[in-house]
Amino acid sequence: MKKYISMDSTVDAIEKAYEGFIGAAAHVLEARESSDAAKTLTTDAALENFKQHWELLRVSCDRAEQLVESVRQRIGSECLVDEATGGSSSARAGQTAVGIPPISAVRLEQMSKAVRWLVIDLQQGGGGASNSNATASTAASLSSLPSTGAPPGASTGFDARFGEDAVQ
Repeated sequence: MKKYISMDSTVDAIEKAYEGFIGAAAHVLEARESSDAAKTLTTDAALENFKQHWELLRVSCDRAEQLVESVRQRIGSECLVDEATGGSSSARAGQTAVGIPPISAVRLEQMSKAVRWLVIDLQQGGGGASNSNATASTAASLSSLPSTGAPPGASTGFDARFGEDAVQ
């Protein structure tokens, strides 16, 4: 079971880290003032404490950024599925795009995985003949996927405006 981090707890963690950071900064200033700006064990310890609190604040901010990015991606994925399957509010209101039939969520997921495999292959340096074989293999697997869920004869699942789609 995944543990989900709430936005409230993330904000609380940032707030706590920020307060610690400000306290550590004040401690550095006090230590330097009491030592007449000379380097002492107390100022070194205060600076080390300041560095630790800076790192804690940075980590807290990074976690918050990751949470926001995760939520953004999830919302984007949900919107994509809604639009593709006709489940969006605009589709329910009868405002579907003309000529673009909705596709099943299963087909959308399969197509998404196929694209991800191609991207991974390209990132790993799959080029030349092996790349064209992988592309042909993925194209063949895409063309064998289940129907789009559109009325019979409405669409092949590929956009005929693009030559490489029409060939498949």
